[in-house]
Amino acid sequence: MARPDFSAIHGSAEFAELRRRFRAFVFPVSVLFFVWYLGYVLLAAYARGFMSHRLAGAVNVGLVLGLLQFASTIAITNAYLRYARSRLDPQVALIRARAGVK
Repeated sequence: MARPDFSAIHGSAEFAELRRRFRAFVFPVSVLFFVWYLGYVLLAAYARGFMSHRLAGAVNVGLVLGLLQFASTIAITNAYLRYARSRLDPQVALIRARAGVK
Protein backbone atom coordinates (compact mmCIF):
# COMPACT_ATOMS: atom_id res chain seq x y z
CA MET A 1 0.00 0.00 0.00
CA ALA A 2 1.39 3.39 -0.99
CA ARG A 3 1.88 6.04 1.64
CA PRO A 4 -0.14 9.24 1.32
CA ASP A 5 1.62 12.26 -0.15
CA PHE A 6 1.88 14.28 3.05
CA SER A 7 3.40 17.27 1.26
CA ALA A 8 0.43 17.43 -1.09
CA ILE A 9 -1.99 17.07 1.82
CA HIS A 10 -0.24 19.81 3.77
CA GLY A 11 -0.39 22.15 0.78
CA SER A 12 -4.02 21.44 -0.08
CA ALA A 13 -6.87 23.90 0.34
CA GLU A 14 -8.75 21.32 2.41
CA PHE A 15 -5.91 21.10 4.93
CA ALA A 16 -5.66 24.90 5.08
CA GLU A 17 -9.38 25.00 5.84
CA LEU A 18 -8.92 22.39 8.58
CA ARG A 19 -6.18 24.49 10.18
CA ARG A 20 -8.34 27.61 9.91
CA ARG A 21 -11.29 25.88 11.58
CA PHE A 22 -9.07 24.47 14.34
CA ARG A 23 -7.45 27.83 15.05
CA ALA A 24 -10.80 29.64 14.95
CA PHE A 25 -11.85 27.67 18.02
CA VAL A 26 -8.64 26.98 19.88
CA PHE A 27 -6.95 30.39 19.89
CA PRO A 28 -9.88 32.52 21.13
CA VAL A 29 -10.94 29.95 23.72
CA SER A 30 -7.36 29.54 24.95
CA VAL A 31 -6.94 33.31 25.34
CA LEU A 32 -10.28 33.61 27.11
CA PHE A 33 -9.46 30.79 29.51
CA PHE A 34 -5.97 32.15 30.18
CA VAL A 35 -7.43 35.57 31.05
CA TRP A 36 -10.03 33.91 33.30
CA TYR A 37 -7.35 31.81 35.04
CA LEU A 38 -4.93 34.74 35.38
CA GLY A 39 -7.74 36.85 36.81
CA TYR A 40 -8.41 34.18 39.41
CA VAL A 41 -4.73 33.99 40.37
CA LEU A 42 -4.40 37.78 40.57
CA LEU A 43 -7.53 38.05 42.69
CA ALA A 44 -6.21 35.34 45.01
CA ALA A 45 -2.88 37.15 45.32
CA TYR A 46 -3.99 40.78 45.57
CA ALA A 47 -7.69 40.85 46.54
CA ARG A 48 -7.72 38.71 49.65
CA GLY A 49 -10.56 40.66 51.19
CA PHE A 50 -12.77 40.07 48.18
CA MET A 51 -11.81 36.41 47.82
CA SER A 52 -12.37 35.70 51.52
CA HIS A 53 -15.84 37.30 51.53
CA ARG A 54 -18.21 34.66 52.89
CA LEU A 55 -21.21 33.83 50.75
CA ALA A 56 -22.82 31.11 52.86
CA GLY A 57 -21.35 29.40 55.90
CA ALA A 58 -17.77 28.40 55.11
CA VAL A 59 -18.21 29.04 51.37
CA ASN A 60 -16.36 32.13 50.20
CA VAL A 61 -15.86 33.87 46.84
CA GLY A 62 -12.44 32.24 46.34
CA LEU A 63 -13.87 28.75 46.75
CA VAL A 64 -16.71 29.45 44.32
CA LEU A 65 -14.35 30.95 41.72
CA GLY A 66 -11.96 28.02 42.18
CA LEU A 67 -14.76 25.53 41.55
CA LEU A 68 -15.83 27.55 38.53
CA GLN A 69 -12.31 27.01 37.14
CA PHE A 70 -13.04 23.28 37.09
CA ALA A 71 -16.52 23.83 35.67
CA SER A 72 -15.17 26.07 32.89
CA THR A 73 -12.53 23.48 31.99
CA ILE A 74 -15.22 20.81 31.65
CA ALA A 75 -17.42 23.20 29.63
CA ILE A 76 -14.55 24.05 27.27
CA THR A 77 -13.76 20.36 26.80
CA ASN A 78 -17.38 19.59 25.94
CA ALA A 79 -17.60 22.58 23.60
CA TYR A 80 -14.44 21.46 21.81
CA LEU A 81 -15.74 17.91 21.43
CA ARG A 82 -18.97 19.20 19.87
CA TYR A 83 -17.04 21.61 17.64
CA ALA A 84 -14.59 18.92 16.54
CA ARG A 85 -17.34 16.45 15.73
CA SER A 86 -19.30 18.94 13.65
CA ARG A 87 -16.57 21.10 12.04
CA LEU A 88 -13.22 19.29 12.19
CA ASP A 89 -14.01 15.60 11.79
CA PRO A 90 -15.90 16.04 8.49
CA GLN A 91 -12.97 18.03 7.12
CA VAL A 92 -10.53 15.32 8.25
CA ALA A 93 -12.70 12.69 6.57
CA LEU A 94 -12.62 14.70 3.34
CA ILE A 95 -8.83 15.02 3.47
CA ARG A 96 -8.40 11.31 4.21
CA ALA A 97 -10.77 10.34 1.36
CA ARG A 98 -8.93 12.54 -1.14
CA ALA A 99 -5.60 11.10 0.03
CA GLY A 100 -6.92 7.55 -0.30
CA VAL A 101 -6.50 6.76 3.40
CA LYS A 102 -9.05 4.59 5.17
